[in-house]
Amino acid sequence: MLLPTSTDVSADDTAEQVRSAQQGDPASFALLLDRHYAGMLAVARRLLGSRPDAEDACQDAAITAFSRIGELRDPGAARSWLHAIVRNNCRTMLRARVPVPVGVAGENLLASELDDPVARIERSAMRDWVWHAIQQLSPAAQTVALLRYFTSNNSYEQIADLCGTPVGTVRSRLSEARRQLAEVLPRVHDERHGGTVALRAERQQEAATILSAVPDGARLNKVAARWAEDMTFWWPSGIRTIGREPVFAVMRQDYESGVGARITGVLAGSGVTIWENAFINPPEDPYHCPPGGTWLLREKEGLVREVRLLHTPRPPRF
Repeated sequence: MLLPTSTDVSADDTAEQVRSAQQGDPASFALLLDRHYAGMLAVARRLLGSRPDAEDACQDAAITAFSRIGELRDPGAARSWLHAIVRNNCRTMLRARVPVPVGVAGENLLASELDDPVARIERSAMRDWVWHAIQQLSPAAQTVALLRYFTSNNSYEQIADLCGTPVGTVRSRLSEARRQLAEVLPRVHDERHGGTVALRAERQQEAATILSAVPDGARLNKVAARWAEDMTFWWPSGIRTIGREPVFAVMRQDYESGVGARITGVLAGSGVTIWENAFINPPEDPYHCPPGGTWLLREKEGLVREVRLLHTPRPPRF
């Protein structure tokens, strides 16, 4: 469970727990979740059957509920609200279930399409606390948590491609991320979170500046000075190149072909930055580039040493 507790809670305390959780009290959220978790799991097991898949759906629901608790208008509706989040997660998992010859169950599922944790957290009074807590996770756990809960290319398989790890490793790291969050969130509740906000704003500006500098090669090298000259870049095809120039050359080629790029989201953590962008293709060549991409930038000693790019799948063509 995201924030485990063994304390018994009476039915009359539900409304107070919701109000306290909405004001940023982690213990109240833990009590609320503890009281309803068995019911959430029962809903998931009825829909999915498999206990591991059901537990995944409930754990993802806990993350979503934590980020959206401020939007629950009727405290007395907490049970139905939590169950609705679980059902939505289960439906997403069922839609994604396709026969595969090998792999891990659920590796292709996407996090809830109707829930946007980033937008929810940005509108929540707890947003800075949550982002600050995520930065305290171990590097491996932090990366998969950011990709899973706060990006669009977030299936287990896509995260595995971005991280260069097996799907099973992604699953185990997500489990570890949830465990660490359960410990970290209460501990950092009263800490100052301004540094987290400032870092994200700084990385957002950096991403936008790099993309805007693509037409000017000299300026591009200057604004991307944080990218090590001998950095490793992993392309969606699996090809690896060394240095900044191969990446910049492709960006310039796309620009010269009339393709634009717009940053749609930036996440910043300890030693990792994640970009999401949309490609804007010219009308005469609408399929020049995929719809978008997710960039995973790994940093060491202040420099970006490795970048992995994953393209957003193209919609089917009829």
